[in-house]
Amino acid sequence: MYLKNTIPDIVTYNTLIDGLCKSGRITYAWELVDEMSDRGQPPNVFTYNSFLHTLCKNHHLDKAIALVKKIQDQGILPDLYTYSILIDGLCKGGRLKDALKGLFAEAFVLMSEMEDRGCFPNALTFQIMIFTLFERGENDKAEKLLREMIARGLL
Repeated sequence: MYLKNTIPDIVTYNTLIDGLCKSGRITYAWELVDEMSDRGQPPNVFTYNSFLHTLCKNHHLDKAIALVKKIQDQGILPDLYTYSILIDGLCKGGRLKDALKGLFAEAFVLMSEMEDRGCFPNALTFQIMIFTLFERGENDKAEKLLREMIARGLL
């Protein structure tokens, strides 16, 4: 692209970054983020969602949580997809093994935070939580969440 004097836009960068993240080439993806910034194309929530998805998929949940905090500190607001990725990662990543220690609460806190920011959970977000609760044998909580989902008209 550079050889033809074509400057990539945010969509091009995000597409490249997403592909690099999915192929496990995260270092190269971070280099593109630096390049974006150097060229006046600051990364956005879509840029960071690619990294977040890769971190959660590879069970780097502390890094994923730190990334969400970092982007918020930069003034970038997480979107529904951001929260869904993180909630799914927490549910699938073993962070919910000991509900008594409050680890499951992390996902519920995220759902609450979503709503506080005007980003309401969708059916997929609820589905992730409900399935995880059923898998953990917390049927009462799962049914309560299912009733809330129905009350919101998501089912």
